[in-house]
Amino acid sequence: MSGAGRSTAANVLEDHGWYVVDNLPPQLIPAMGVLATQARDDGHRDLRIAAVVDVRTRPFSSELQEGLAAVREHGWRPQLMFLDATDEALVRRFESVRRPHPLQGEGRLLDGIQAEREVLGDLRADAHVVIDTSGLNVHQLGRKLTPIVGVAGGPSLRLAVMSFGFKYGVPLDADFVFDMRFLPNPFWVPELRSLTGVDAPVSEFVLAQEGAGSFLDRVVSVMEPVTAGYRREGRRYATIAVGCTGGKHRSVAVAQALSARLADDDTATFVVHRDLGRE
Repeated sequence: MSGAGRSTAANVLEDHGWYVVDNLPPQLIPAMGVLATQARDDGHRDLRIAAVVDVRTRPFSSELQEGLAAVREHGWRPQLMFLDATDEALVRRFESVRRPHPLQGEGRLLDGIQAEREVLGDLRADAHVVIDTSGLNVHQLGRKLTPIVGVAGGPSLRLAVMSFGFKYGVPLDADFVFDMRFLPNPFWVPELRSLTGVDAPVSEFVLAQEGAGSFLDRVVSVMEPVTAGYRREGRRYATIAVGCTGGKHRSVAVAQALSARLADDDTATFVVHRDLGRE
């Protein structure tokens, strides 16, 4: 149903690795099936495609059924997910965005909703999954969809661990900021000054300092309930910023170590050294 959460569902699918085609006219579904078959034959065996379609195309129901039948002929097993909501919830959502219903015409908002229910009645009855989104916000809908469309075993959260120099400013996109200036600065060690935190002598020097190990242990412990909460709330990405004076030694070494400590089967991490090379 229009207003029942198709865009949110499409975003959840993309987050789980699906290739999503939004607002696809039903008559183009067979062509999409042909392209998918070619991709599969070229070795993309794990390809998963979602077509988001709505009632604005006429005659909608028959064209969609024909498109699904054509896809089956190519050896695919299409699953139809139908998103629904009560009339009250749909009216409230359309009024909040101040847009007319696509089938409203010159009538009332409820007239458009009822017309859509008539058009989609048979499709709803044939759907493999029907989800009522009436009392759900976007995050709750995402949590409800994840067990249906997600793939077990892949990371559900990506963490960027960013080193930076405070003298160049705190990163604007940081969700967490940690200050490494409590550790001795390798800059004042002549043989380490020209090196960076990615070099083993600097990394070993920084991580051997008093407090460095306990800092890493405690950050990992702090992040455990945070990342668990992110997964419950459907958040897929966060940035942890680690700073020192110039972003060359301490923050770089700690960012490398922290990224390795935070990575697990359900969390993918990568390192960004924002200010490395600026001095």
